[in-house]
Amino acid sequence: MTDLVVRAQLVLLARTLHVPVERVAHLERLGAQRLHELQDRMSGTLFDQHNPIFERISSLVPIIPLRISIPIVQRLVPPVMTGRAAGAVGVQHPKKAADAVGLLDVAYAADCAPYLDPRTVGQLADVAPPEPVVRIVNELLSRRDYITAGPFLAYATADLVRAVEAGVADDEGLIRSASYAFSAEAVSAVVRQLLDTGNRIPTMLATVVNGSKELRLAALSVFARCDDDVIAAVGELLLEHIPPSGIADLLTTVVGAGGTPDVLRFVGQLSAPSLLKLALNPGIGDVAETLVAECDGSTEIALWRGMLELLARSPGEVRRRAGRQLAALEPATLHMLPTFAQAARLWPPLLWVLAGSDVDAQAMVAERWARAPRLNIDVLDRRIQDQRLESLLATLTTTLRVYR
Repeated sequence: MTDLVVRAQLVLLARTLHVPVERVAHLERLGAQRLHELQDRMSGTLFDQHNPIFERISSLVPIIPLRISIPIVQRLVPPVMTGRAAGAVGVQHPKKAADAVGLLDVAYAADCAPYLDPRTVGQLADVAPPEPVVRIVNELLSRRDYITAGPFLAYATADLVRAVEAGVADDEGLIRSASYAFSAEAVSAVVRQLLDTGNRIPTMLATVVNGSKELRLAALSVFARCDDDVIAAVGELLLEHIPPSGIADLLTTVVGAGGTPDVLRFVGQLSAPSLLKLALNPGIGDVAETLVAECDGSTEIALWRGMLELLARSPGEVRRRAGRQLAALEPATLHMLPTFAQAARLWPPLLWVLAGSDVDAQAMVAERWARAPRLNIDVLDRRIQDQRLESLLATLTTTLRVYR
């Protein structure tokens, strides 16, 4: 889970508690999942405490016509109160709620949006008319209130996604909002629909490549959390529509800004042709050692897969530098590397990276592997033979037997 998602959960928690975000910043160490659960429980408790008030308000809805009540509400009731009451009232009167959305002033509705009960938004999603929702989304994006817009992705229906695609022109705003969404499943579903329905993803990718460092990191956060097949499709479009120079600049920017984990998660799901095209990009040479270093001490298979599958296809000089960096990883990491390779079927790319490294790097890896748990040299020999790398990995196997 990326830092952007953690940041969004902190802001949402602070809003729920009506305190500055700095007051809860120390909770960042809990991570996005626990922050989300904490915010959800606190929000639920607070809204439940106000149920008697919401019930009294709800009883008036059938009595007072909306064309009379809505102007009065907008003039007299602060948005925070309207937002808190709207969800609960809307669940009891969904048709009225749908009609009310169309009558609200867009700016006032956007003011109310941060205070809606998230439990009720999903129940109203099917009845809310897309057109006024799109106007509200445009207003939120014009304010750059991406943290408010992001969580609503979890409840976006297919009809609403189509309406947003047609009615919201702000590619950057949509990407930034999605980067703050907690639900990876919802993010993936929306990207999948955009892939299926039109040419929006290629235009978004062009916006990203030409955009700021912050936008590039946000986009990577979005796409790296998608389903495997969605990532593969986005990757094909990226490499098809963006020139190699743009890809190289994108890589060096996001890696230099600390986005390496998301780069590896994304790369690990690319198709073989896309991996090869990316591996041959000149920009890989500038970041190869950083990609390897990012895996040091990590037990996340997705990071290892992205790094090894990419660098195994890279030119010889890149693999040589990557192999040297690999040999310099912490001993404990190298001890466990055969276990990762076996569990995730990563022996082929790992062996190809090592085959491109120099003899000193191979000897260092062999020395560490001699103490590795559950490393079977005969099995390793067969893996090397399968890849026809006996001559290129002679130093590795010879040194391993010496230390064993």
